[in-house]
Amino acid sequence: MWPKSFDYIRVNSVEEAITQLNKHEDAKLLAGGHSLLPAMKLRLAEPALLVDIAPLGLTQVSDRGHGWSIGAMATHAHIAANANGALAQAAAGIGDQQVRNFGTIGGNIAHADPASDPPAVLVALGAKIYIRGSGGERNVAAEDFFIDLFTTDLLSDEIITSIYIPRKEGHTNAYAKMAHPASRYALVGVAVDICTQEGHCREVRIGVTGATTHAVRASGAEAVLQGAEINDGNIAQACEAIQADIADQLLGDAAYPEDYRQAMAGVFLGRAIRAATA
Repeated sequence: MWPKSFDYIRVNSVEEAITQLNKHEDAKLLAGGHSLLPAMKLRLAEPALLVDIAPLGLTQVSDRGHGWSIGAMATHAHIAANANGALAQAAAGIGDQQVRNFGTIGGNIAHADPASDPPAVLVALGAKIYIRGSGGERNVAAEDFFIDLFTTDLLSDEIITSIYIPRKEGHTNAYAKMAHPASRYALVGVAVDICTQEGHCREVRIGVTGATTHAVRASGAEAVLQGAEINDGNIAQACEAIQADIADQLLGDAAYPEDYRQAMAGVFLGRAIRAATA
């Protein structure tokens, strides 16, 4: 299907992009385009103006010692090759190679598809989203950035510039997902960031995607693991708790109904914990 007709402009600075968003209420930013353009072809999105931000750069994936700084225009392929742990695992499992080569992390999280992989990882890793708009610069914790189905904390005149992931001493992390066999979207995806000491959980964060309307933090499952020995029994209890954590935000369809995805969230939490603590 063809998209509705639109105007196009290419900008050379973040400030120029913000100006265009302010001038045109129905403008959309164009980064990699692998989320926006399919939506436009289906007439699910009908922007009157596309603001191409490709010249802005914002592609770095930098180890700052105390954490990672990732430019909003960094592609999934670049992140998979240059990051590590759960984020690299999630990026490497997105779509096919063409999608990974052009799709960007900033566009991905701004679109906030409920089946997207990076949001759950960013929630689990305690990431911060750096945003700039006409009101200046601000940052938002990932767990507060994702609000609902295709809905984020991003305002209409704002642009994501970077993502910061803190480095935590002694922490390991992993991402496990049940991928749709055709699209590779997450039917269920669970990210775990954990710190263990002498076989016991000292600190843990868990993010869930695919099974829910938006990426959420599984605080009940975290509470089960906090301070507990990492063994099969406690992992099984956490896998039960995560099903209660997501009960109010479940998604489903005829092929993969809500109760099935809810159960699979427990299964893939167990896999993610075991991978992170291996």
